[in-house]
Amino acid sequence: MISLGGSVLVPDHIDYVFLKKLKTMLMSFKDRKFVIVSGGGRIARLYIEALKKEGLSIKNLSYAGIAITRINAKFLANFFMKKQHYPIPTTLKEVENLLKKHNIVFCGALRYEPDNTSDGTAAEIAVHLDGRFINVTNVKGLYTKDPRKHKDAKFISRISWDDFYEIAHRMEYAPGQHFVLDQHAAAIIKKRRIVTCIVDNDVANLKSLLQGKRFVGTVIG
Repeated sequence: MISLGGSVLVPDHIDYVFLKKLKTMLMSFKDRKFVIVSGGGRIARLYIEALKKEGLSIKNLSYAGIAITRINAKFLANFFMKKQHYPIPTTLKEVENLLKKHNIVFCGALRYEPDNTSDGTAAEIAVHLDGRFINVTNVKGLYTKDPRKHKDAKFISRISWDDFYEIAHRMEYAPGQHFVLDQHAAAIIKKRRIVTCIVDNDVANLKSLLQGKRFVGTVIG
């Protein structure tokens, strides 16, 4: 189960080189199956910010973000599978059924849930499929502060479910929020004791993780 942040997929433009490397790497694992949940990223935040100025409810803002995650999932499906009419699942059962036919399944947020982003969707799928949970974002893992703003931010290589849950829930939920893993996902992995890894978009590093080798990132568990 890979949660692919929108900030990685579309930082300021489509990161074609990253996607080609990711596609080649994942498809080299012939004996593995992957579910990739795409985030909304910057594009979703642009829509949400404009709609917020018009006074739309949090629920309507969330629906706008959900739509972008599904568009991103459709793009990824086309990019990886070269199938124009590849279906994007909207339920856990549909994800499960698609995995019977394909080694890689793509989806965005499955449905609206209060205080939830695509990270929460990814955590729910990991639980449903009894799979591993990997979150790919635009930083190497969890830090004590935002490393892009604070030079004294310290990297956290390992953290317990309880401690991570506390950190995530210090923030107030907002549609389109940008954090390594959302509050809903933090609650799910804590409750179900799902070992979760947070890594950046270094494809070689992600491959090492998938191979059970040493990697750079944060392990929650």
